[in-house]
Amino acid sequence: MRIEWAKLMIGCLTGAAVFGMSQMTTEAATHAGVSTLLSDCLVGEANTQKSETDVAMAAEDKTICGYKNLGIASVENHLNIREGAGEEFDLVGALPVDAGCEILSQEGEWYQIESGKVNGYVKGEFLLTGDAAAARAEEVKSIMATSTTQTLNARVEPNTDCSIWTTIAEGESLHVIEEMGEWIKVDVDGDECYIASEFVDVSEQLPKAMTMTELRYGEGISDVRVAMVQYACQFVGNRYVWGGTSLTNGVDCSGFTMKIYENYGIYLPHSSSAQAGYGTRVNASEARPGDLFFYGNGGGINHVAMYIGNGQVVHASSARTGIKISNAFYRTPVCVTRLISD
Repeated sequence: MRIEWAKLMIGCLTGAAVFGMSQMTTEAATHAGVSTLLSDCLVGEANTQKSETDVAMAAEDKTICGYKNLGIASVENHLNIREGAGEEFDLVGALPVDAGCEILSQEGEWYQIESGKVNGYVKGEFLLTGDAAAARAEEVKSIMATSTTQTLNARVEPNTDCSIWTTIAEGESLHVIEEMGEWIKVDVDGDECYIASEFVDVSEQLPKAMTMTELRYGEGISDVRVAMVQYACQFVGNRYVWGGTSLTNGVDCSGFTMKIYENYGIYLPHSSSAQAGYGTRVNASEARPGDLFFYGNGGGINHVAMYIGNGQVVHASSARTGIKISNAFYRTPVCVTRLISD
């Protein structure tokens, strides 16, 4: 009897031991499964975060010169930008040849675009899009230095001991000729000078739209001034040629103003410094459309532009840009003269 009882006790203890070991194995397996699941979740979350980052980086990589949905003006000189989707709407600006824009939407044959400070509509037939726009951007993009300071000194040499060639306004972009560490050689209206790299942002850019506020009669501006501005602006986008006097085939800065004034019976010499001696000098804040803005290079006047109102000038800038519209204070003007007496 005692032997049977002992056998029973041994069997129970053995069963308990086996059960205990089985329970421990199950718990271990359970813990292992939970750990594996948590690990898989963490890896999955990490992969998700990595995937989102990759997508964001990929989206950024897909931008071309800062544009997500790039359009490029495919014209001989400039593409009109209108207030609405139709020829009957007023002009609000112009896209120079090869200028870039962000395509926002499409209404039939018209695209709503944004470029520079201009938002409006252009005809789709004159705009490259998709792969054609991307390929063209690679051909025509430029390295530009954009001023990030209120007054950027452009110097004749890459040091602060030399004279200041001219001063550049904040937000203005200059073509980069060469990056030289602390200094950058740039093109300003066809002349070379140097700016400090710490005061600019350097990036790949395409030409941007130019704002163009149309003058209207009855706003205190004489008919001749309105006509002169409209006449001058029709040549925007045409070529710059040193010494040139053709508004259609090539002209330099003083040749441009000379030919515009000649059309209205006022004859000027073919020299910006000589033209500055004609007319009456006025304060830049009092300038009227048709007045002339003169700019210097530290040693005298070397550039001239015509004021068109709304804080802008039209001028034959350089071989890189041709005839264009700019902020009247993109460089600090030396003087402003008035040749029309009204």
